[in-house]
Amino acid sequence: MLFSPVGTCPDWYRLLRIDRPVGYWLLLWPTLWGLLAASGGLPSMKNAVVFVGGVLLMRSAGCVVNDFADRDFDPHVERTKDRPIAAGRISPGAALIGFVLMLAMALLLVVQTSVFVVELAVVGAVLAGCYPFLKRYTHFPQAWLGMAFGWGAVMAWAAETGDVASPIPWLLFAANICWSLSYDTAYALGDREDDLKIGVKSTALWLGEYAVPAIVLLGLLTVALLGVVAFEIGGFWVGIGWWMALMLQLLLCGRLLRCGERWGFTFFLRSHYVGLLFASGFVIQGLSTQF
Repeated sequence: MLFSPVGTCPDWYRLLRIDRPVGYWLLLWPTLWGLLAASGGLPSMKNAVVFVGGVLLMRSAGCVVNDFADRDFDPHVERTKDRPIAAGRISPGAALIGFVLMLAMALLLVVQTSVFVVELAVVGAVLAGCYPFLKRYTHFPQAWLGMAFGWGAVMAWAAETGDVASPIPWLLFAANICWSLSYDTAYALGDREDDLKIGVKSTALWLGEYAVPAIVLLGLLTVALLGVVAFEIGGFWVGIGWWMALMLQLLLCGRLLRCGERWGFTFFLRSHYVGLLFASGFVIQGLSTQF
């Protein structure tokens, strides 16, 4: 049946990737960059709840639609063959119902902001919904993922300031595209054989033997763009946060160059700490103004 089986709680736990929280962090940090940069490190409680809650819902919704889109591919890939939809423990129809419910809850959150932010949220939903299908048509789905994740920074800036006329949210958006191309290409290194077998595309395949240096260059470009933001925003602690992020990115890139492709997945898992360090500079800067 189309809507059966509906799956158990452990099945949904795995479908939503709650057991793999790095995806939540990779969406959360760019969203917080926009929120914290726009508010001087101290966003309104309402916006903080709206955007943190939105991150949790949209990342989970993205995992569901990704597995729905890949339901015919995943059974043929060693890493994904046991995912709940691929293994038949959750039906595609039940998964779609869950996806729609999460979108509805995210909408209930975003309508607490403004009409302008709701309009931006529609764009974000389109970006997120289209992403899983792009690997069939382009070698650069990672760039689209960066746009989908980076759009949170634009929305958060708009929620705090009322517009997106400043170059800062767009610099954050561009930084996240580079960041996603870097860490998600590293992630895709381990899937190249399976991707070739089933006929899907990725930057890891397109770059070939140049994948590792490209990952490094994109990671450094990410931090360079964040440095421009830090300079524009100003503030001692924002600068410290950026320097710490830069140092960590250099360490991660150096290890990737030394160890090669076999360190790609670890590079992916640890990259989100770069975003954490940059965000922490804004938080400390905001708190320092209160004391």
